[in-house]
Amino acid sequence: MAENRNFSASDPAAWLGGGGEMGKLVAGMDWSRTPLGAISAWPDSLLTTVNLALASNFPISLAWGPGRVQIYNDGYWPICGAKHPQSMGQDFKECWYSAWPVIGDAFETATSGQSAFLVNQRMFLDRNNYLEETFFTFSFSPIRDQTGQVVGLFHPVTELTLQSLAERRLALIQDIADRSGNMRSVEEAIHAIVDVLRENLLDVTFAGLYQLNADGDAAHLVASSNVGDGVLPERFSVADARTDGWPLGTAVREGEAPIVEDGWLAEAGLGSGPYPEASQQAMVLPVGFPAMGHPLGVLVAGVSPRRILDETYRRFYAMLADAVGNSLTNAHSYQVEKQRSEALQELDKAKTTFFSNISHEFRTPLTLMLGPIEDLLGDSGLGGEVRDSLLVAQRNALRLLKLVNALLDFSRIEAGRMQVAYEATDLSELTSDLASHFRSACERAGVELSVDCGSGVRAYVDREMWEKVVLNLISNAFKFTLEGRIEIRLRQVGSEAVLTVSDTGVGVPEEEMPRLFERFHRVASTQGRTYEGSGIGLSLVKELTRLHGGDVTAESELGKGTTFTVRIPRGHRQLASDNASRSGETSTRAEAYVSEAMRWLGVEDQADAARAPQPDGAAATGHILVIDDNADMRGFVRRSLSGLFEVSTAEHGRAGLDKALANPPDLVISDVMMPHMDGFELLKALRADPRTRAIPIILLSARAGGESRVEGIEAGADDYLVKPFDVRELIARVQTQLRLAEVRGETE
Repeated sequence: MAENRNFSASDPAAWLGGGGEMGKLVAGMDWSRTPLGAISAWPDSLLTTVNLALASNFPISLAWGPGRVQIYNDGYWPICGAKHPQSMGQDFKECWYSAWPVIGDAFETATSGQSAFLVNQRMFLDRNNYLEETFFTFSFSPIRDQTGQVVGLFHPVTELTLQSLAERRLALIQDIADRSGNMRSVEEAIHAIVDVLRENLLDVTFAGLYQLNADGDAAHLVASSNVGDGVLPERFSVADARTDGWPLGTAVREGEAPIVEDGWLAEAGLGSGPYPEASQQAMVLPVGFPAMGHPLGVLVAGVSPRRILDETYRRFYAMLADAVGNSLTNAHSYQVEKQRSEALQELDKAKTTFFSNISHEFRTPLTLMLGPIEDLLGDSGLGGEVRDSLLVAQRNALRLLKLVNALLDFSRIEAGRMQVAYEATDLSELTSDLASHFRSACERAGVELSVDCGSGVRAYVDREMWEKVVLNLISNAFKFTLEGRIEIRLRQVGSEAVLTVSDTGVGVPEEEMPRLFERFHRVASTQGRTYEGSGIGLSLVKELTRLHGGDVTAESELGKGTTFTVRIPRGHRQLASDNASRSGETSTRAEAYVSEAMRWLGVEDQADAARAPQPDGAAATGHILVIDDNADMRGFVRRSLSGLFEVSTAEHGRAGLDKALANPPDLVISDVMMPHMDGFELLKALRADPRTRAIPIILLSARAGGESRVEGIEAGADDYLVKPFDVRELIARVQTQLRLAEVRGETE
């Protein structure tokens, strides 16, 4: 042993050669000025322990002897901060006195001979010239000499400051998101956010959160945490760079986060969280950048006096600003959407009231029209032309009544005033009877109608509502089935009555299926018997079915057909007890649906052609082709012009084009909205063919307004007439266009 000691004492570098920078420091220090004395006097136990510590990469410190002399390695050196190198050889307790309230008991326990181990301990170190919040996991283990006496402590350390702060700060941000993310207004969100900050003062020692106005030019303080009265301005203008020393306007205008670190902060009465010393710095953070183009608010946040505002701390403030901004943006979006929803509800309420009022207003004149018309039609002495005109008026009055009733039904459903009269009903008999009304129309169209409603299927229904469900579905099937088959089936399936209406019609595109039952929605580019329709029939079917506690679904394949399935409970327990009676004000006759279907077939055209007076050779001044998908409109225009011109008709654009090319007329009158080919497509096709390029074309449309007229003229039409129109105006425009065409012909 003596030989080893002599070697160590004479050449310290030999046993400290692997000790790194701290080994060099230990070897070069004058230890005689410390309680340990010169290295030559160190016991073997100290030499061995120092050698072991210096050779390790793990942070290790030793506290040796009664004077608790500190010796540490390269790994421990950064923990000392600005205390190094004076901390080498210093009394351990003196060096870490600020942490002694946390580590003192563990140190004394180890000194008495029992190891102590502490995990993630929060303590304050004055290692960087200020009292710094830190976190450590460490142990104190006694070192004994050959006599068994404790001569020193072995102190390995792991600093967890950055990890612990990150976890705490992330928890704060998550708490803000959890407690303010679902607020219903920006002000509510601000109060929730500040409540969270008030409970977490370690990283944000004080806070104030401002809300900007809608114009983004001014803001007011909504809530604050740990701030004395009058310290933060109650309001500020964005035009001002600073308000009471705070760069609030600058933060809004530049969209950046300025740091306030003027000396007056310490004297301003700002809170410093749990610490006695005041905050020396604060962040001014603009938060929430929605589509309006300016922040929603500004957050003033105090910096902890026991943490330096380093890059890690700045990143936390950036995350905090994002979290606050997200919460405010969500609240603002909800607030805007709520206001929009309330406005839409008011608009919807006004619309419902309007529909209800206007529907009632329409029903009075319609009643006064239909009553006298029916009385006149009962007079057997009426002439054929007068009777035909009355029938046209009756058909279209019934059609208008059907539409008015549908609108009135919708207004009542939306207002919750739809009264329903449920009664035990033989659905088999009622449904079969309703379907039979369409048999004549189907036979004329060459479409097979199959009705299989079984027998004895009974359910509690409102008869008039069920009639509308069945009639709308069959009418819809007939409209879009140009050939093939329509099948109506009714079955009892368990506790439900199930109605299916299937067709082999044009079908519905897959992308349109989700909107099939939307009110006023019409499937674009679908070829039916007519383009006419309000887009409310299927929506009304769904609403009426729901009133019965049931539902309606649809399956379709483009080009192959569609199947609608209505399911309603057969019993009455599911029906509301207050739906006991109904006035029957909106009853719609099946004849209205069938009459409309007949018009789609154009059956009136043949009768009109037979009745129309044929002009003699002198009176006939030209051949007019009338194209419209509404049979009554075709008949009306034919009768209006037949005394002066030779008139032929076509039920849609494709048929009209074929007739025009086969026998070019002198003038074409065409509706705009038609199936198969609309008026604009027809116009383009006629202008593209040399045989019809010069033919005058007058477009008819129900779309009023200057834009529609300009659109028609720009498309190449010679004239544009808005429905309803005066017959005399129609005749005058036709004659004018014929004369202009004649002049053009003579000029050519």
